[in-house]
Amino acid sequence: MAVRVEEREDRVVAVLDRPERRNAIDQEMVDELHELCAKLEREPKPLLLTGGADGIFASGADIAQLRERTSADALRAINQGVFARVRALPLPTVAAIDGPALGGGAELAYACDIRVCTDRAFFGQPEARLGILAGAGATWRLPALVGESLAKELLFTGRRMPAEEALAARLVSRVVPPSELLDTAHAIIDDIAKAAPMALRLTKLAVDAPGAHPGLELAAQSLLFDSADKRERMTAFLERGKRT
Repeated sequence: MAVRVEEREDRVVAVLDRPERRNAIDQEMVDELHELCAKLEREPKPLLLTGGADGIFASGADIAQLRERTSADALRAINQGVFARVRALPLPTVAAIDGPALGGGAELAYACDIRVCTDRAFFGQPEARLGILAGAGATWRLPALVGESLAKELLFTGRRMPAEEALAARLVSRVVPPSELLDTAHAIIDDIAKAAPMALRLTKLAVDAPGAHPGLELAAQSLLFDSADKRERMTAFLERGKRT
């Protein structure tokens, strides 16, 4: 098993678990991530994604497998496809990153909605040095996250971006000591779990829609305005106000 999955009442925790290969992303891991996505598509919950080995998130694609892939394999979008599925999950995803997030490992982190990392984490795209490009999302997700100039520098040079620079570039939202990483990620999901599930789903759709879509925002809001959940939550808010 390359991905250990723990299902809780209000979230799912997925742990990349190939410590002997520094959590390199191989076909088995891709297949298990597809299985996880299928479950979360059927039964939506927030997802916390992290690495099982101490000090390792994911060192990239499995080079032994990658070396043997052909042009036909590239067109199958093996990693790109599963990362797109992670990105499109109905409810928010949080990546908790400790140590290296390189190549495909970094691209998996980019596919998540929120990234937090430790002070010993770093990100990098070494693909060009291996004779390929970052073909699982970095060429468009990374510029959107950190800006075109910095993204091009990282993609062209393969330079590793340390945690504090990633925070300054807004690639991650928080940097914490390793001992606080999972507590921090869970605390974020604790706050997410307080929100109405349909409001979260529609907010994510609105934010992820390409370009500015005020019409989509209005349509989503109209659905939420008529929901029983909205009325119950606002009534409870007003009742609390009367008691204070």
